[in-house]
Amino acid sequence: MKTIKVHDKQFSIFIGSEEIDKSVSQIAEKINNDLKGKNPLFLVVLNGAFIFASDLLKKVNIPCEISFVKLSSYIGTKTTSVVRELIGLDEVLTGRTVVIIEDIIDTGITMGVTTEKLKKLEASEVYIATLLFKPDAFRMNYDIDYIGMKIPNDFIVGYGLDYDGHGRNFPDIYKIIEN
Repeated sequence: MKTIKVHDKQFSIFIGSEEIDKSVSQIAEKINNDLKGKNPLFLVVLNGAFIFASDLLKKVNIPCEISFVKLSSYIGTKTTSVVRELIGLDEVLTGRTVVIIEDIIDTGITMGVTTEKLKKLEASEVYIATLLFKPDAFRMNYDIDYIGMKIPNDFIVGYGLDYDGHGRNFPDIYKIIEN
């Protein structure tokens, strides 16, 4: 589909599923090389990163564990700049290598708060893997270790990304059409 409608907004195709798969494979290859022998804990940020994490972790071939955390800083199409933790972390992180899997990083506030929490829980190393990064929106000062694609600061849906809970199920990524 070249265009879709989610709630009251129209979206046009932006990144196709083949390009997404290529980026996911490249991230997995880097993780496999960089973290060989470390037995990392992959911490998947729900809800948005579930599709990316599923595809990524099928391509990760090193021993690892997987857990989930649910964070939110969006209402509608705007970030609130306030991170609400909805489901917490149960694992002991002392001395662990942790890789946060996120679907998209824009302002960076959510990941900034999350990495600080993980460091306070004494993780020995914290890495960030994101499929999408919006450098023009980024307001923080930390490194992102694994970036699939850099994109402009458009609102997007599909491949796990939503608009008020809808649109996650599309295999491609669509950007909003401003009227």
